[in-house]
Amino acid sequence: MSDTFPLLSTLIFFPLAGALLLMLLPRQNALFLKGSVLVWTLVEFALSLPLFFRFNEKTAAMQFVEQREWYPEWGISYLLGIDGISMLLVMLTTFITVLCILCSWESIKDKTKEYYVSFLLLETALIGALCALDLVLFYIFWELMLIPMYLLIGVWGGPNRIYAAVKFFLFTMAGSVLMLVAIMVLYFHYGAETGIYTFNIFELYKAEMPVVKQYWLFAAFALSFAIKVPMFPFHTWLPDAHTEAPTAGSVILAAVLLKMGVYGFIRFAMPLFPAALVAATPLISWLAIIGIIYGAIMCIMQTDLKRLIAYSSVSHLGYVMLGIFALNMQGFEGGIYQMLNHGVSTGGLFLIVGMIYERRHTRMIADFGGLSRVMPRLAAFFMIITLSSIALPGTNGFVGEFLILLGAFRNSMLYGVLATTGVVLGAVYMLWMFQRVMFGKITREENSRLKDLTKREAALLGAIVFFVFLMGLYPGPFLKKMDASAADYLHYMQAKTSACVSAGDVPPGPYADAK
Repeated sequence: MSDTFPLLSTLIFFPLAGALLLMLLPRQNALFLKGSVLVWTLVEFALSLPLFFRFNEKTAAMQFVEQREWYPEWGISYLLGIDGISMLLVMLTTFITVLCILCSWESIKDKTKEYYVSFLLLETALIGALCALDLVLFYIFWELMLIPMYLLIGVWGGPNRIYAAVKFFLFTMAGSVLMLVAIMVLYFHYGAETGIYTFNIFELYKAEMPVVKQYWLFAAFALSFAIKVPMFPFHTWLPDAHTEAPTAGSVILAAVLLKMGVYGFIRFAMPLFPAALVAATPLISWLAIIGIIYGAIMCIMQTDLKRLIAYSSVSHLGYVMLGIFALNMQGFEGGIYQMLNHGVSTGGLFLIVGMIYERRHTRMIADFGGLSRVMPRLAAFFMIITLSSIALPGTNGFVGEFLILLGAFRNSMLYGVLATTGVVLGAVYMLWMFQRVMFGKITREENSRLKDLTKREAALLGAIVFFVFLMGLYPGPFLKKMDASAADYLHYMQAKTSACVSAGDVPPGPYADAK
């Protein structure tokens, strides 16, 4: 592809074009509908590959940049670009979407066309938010995510789907409204300060703002992103949404949608308000640690497989937030890498739970036992992905958690020690869950007649396991893509936070000498 080819715009709007075309196809031929969507998402994934292979890992500058005037009189532009942080998340999105379409092949039988249209719209919104460098453009894609996800939960979810969908929508919408207010305040503040009214984030990074105003605006952005992560104590919508969502909905929610909150912190909240960041870092770090331990304890108490994995996401995303806010190279890269790992491993766990549910129509752990006797192939995949989730050396989870813990210990010995307890608790709840489901005697007659994985299901889990070992044994290609961007980002943040400390706006702390 030439340097002038609008690759990011193509990636954003290709799924939307697919959704529009899908609406014109007759719904009578379900196989043709599913086949068309699968081909479309595979082409989308293929189109995203040049992002990885043509990405210049030696520069921290935004790449594949596209800029067009949109509403110049209002300072709104169509500005897209990616760096080593967002590029890997875009790749994760296109990959996971293909798996979501494949895992829905047999399970979705009602309103099939509308279901796949919702998925394609969601892919457009996710990729758009990851590429947008204009705050208005970002906000449009950020809000657009809510609609298809709300439909996926509310139309194709479980018995309590309406409650879960409304709760998800209200939580995320409440945070989004506050962020919109903060965006407008930032816009008018910068305009009054410089005479330039713009939503370009690189211009807004230069804004000089009173500390008190920074605190309020950071709080508005942070609340919106913390709900999406979700951080403790804003996590209560997540178990309900995961439990009621269809399998593919749970996969895309865990693998990509939750990462949008962390990405929002990195791209917007942290660099826009450095004084507030310095002041809020201890609070967010403590909330992350509480989330790690609380999520793990809640997992131990769960009787439903899906709720257990949902609470494990609260714990795992706590590690990600702790690493990001360590503001050192190990923690920051570990947090980004762990976002990718969580998408692969937890996505794989939800796929497995969905496969079991399609056969037994129950997710209660007490209803199982001895499944490895009748489903040995599923048991093998399940074990590998479980070990990945608890960060066994050699799997992808180990690399991310190890880097995060290194960063946490550099920041604070207490943070590191407390976060390490989550590793122990993670092994407890995951291995205990696996033992109760897969080992022991077959206590129920229905379990003795279950069929092992089909070729389609084996291919799905095989793709997950491939990345479990690739990212665990050979993380270099992924880490190198983010090295320059992460180093430049931390250098910028160190300069901004050090300036705040020198000016006396905030007291010094461990973040002041981040390297």
